[in-house]
Amino acid sequence: MTTSSGSVNNAIPSGLQEMLLNRKRTEQPEEEELNNNAQTSISSPQPSSPAGDAVAGDGDSSISKPVVLVTNSDGIESPGLTFLVQALVRLGLYDVHVCVPQSDKSVSGHSLTIGETVEASSALIDGATAFEVSGTPVDCISLALSGALFSLSKPMLVISGINRGSSCGHLKFYSGVVAGAREALLCGVPSLSISLNWKKDESQETDFKDAVELCLPLIKAAIRDVLQGTFPKSCFLGLEIPTSPLSSKGFKLTKQSMWRSTPNWQAVSTSRYPPGHFLASKQGFGLQFAQIGRDASAAGAARRLTTQKKNLEIVESIGAAGKPDSNRVKKYFRLEFLDKQQEDIDDDLDYRALESGYVAVTPLFLSPHTETDIQMAASDWLSSVLPGEQ
Repeated sequence: MTTSSGSVNNAIPSGLQEMLLNRKRTEQPEEEELNNNAQTSISSPQPSSPAGDAVAGDGDSSISKPVVLVTNSDGIESPGLTFLVQALVRLGLYDVHVCVPQSDKSVSGHSLTIGETVEASSALIDGATAFEVSGTPVDCISLALSGALFSLSKPMLVISGINRGSSCGHLKFYSGVVAGAREALLCGVPSLSISLNWKKDESQETDFKDAVELCLPLIKAAIRDVLQGTFPKSCFLGLEIPTSPLSSKGFKLTKQSMWRSTPNWQAVSTSRYPPGHFLASKQGFGLQFAQIGRDASAAGAARRLTTQKKNLEIVESIGAAGKPDSNRVKKYFRLEFLDKQQEDIDDDLDYRALESGYVAVTPLFLSPHTETDIQMAASDWLSSVLPGEQ
């Protein structure tokens, strides 16, 4: 179905609007229903739901709200994270926890930090309990669900996003935001990953706010149905938001495509990296200097001045101790991705639905042997939540 642009309400499918209006006419508002369900789940937890392990936040101890854990791959300063957490907090229905990377980890895949110390620093996000972690999105979720960082053992739902840039096709294997949701499923927690199809010179930060408003009803429905034990199991859902959320045509259940961006390695002139330069002599410190560069911003300098100084001391120490080796051949490369168009004509593929202006909702699973059953279960759930959607 087609919606007109110009308002977030118009971006929500008409079937969903009717569903929400019907709920408002019931004797008990949705907010009260969610709170009552939360209390019921804690007094009599259902075996199929992780709700029984959720704990209350710092609010009224007599009411335990569903716990929602948010991560991303773009880092603590991402507008997608900011708008999403603000919206969840503003609802007042959930105990919101945040655990995100300190810096951009968008193409980190499903990587964990092993053998190195990971730092978790508290972050100030109004209405939420938040930490930023010197690791990947998978580190964040694994740490957050371990019980070592938060007092909770299992949240009701994990939301990974909203990421800057789509994660369609093979990009799901590279994507850090998808990996965050996948790690949650590996730990037995229902999850969503959300990405915005960001386009240079066309998109703007307010698009993230519109994307939040567009997918918020689906998030609320997911939490409600996790409480009731009717949310699809053995999969997580990947949401791909079109470039202009306000003009979205609605939600469409899709399949992961074979679309991919082709890796393109470009040789870089050695004149850019003279002998003795720390990047040429020591692998990995480019990441440290990238972090130092980020911390040099007005917002970050005061917050991590001590960490920056330590990183500089480490780099300077290694630079002084390093000895040039004239017998070694060193070359430098930079990776870029080039879009590769596929000839697939199936309209149910994620990237085709996204290009057509739909919110592509793709069930993602851990075992390839259960694809058909999961696709059917996800289709049934999405149809019940969004009547009239494709």
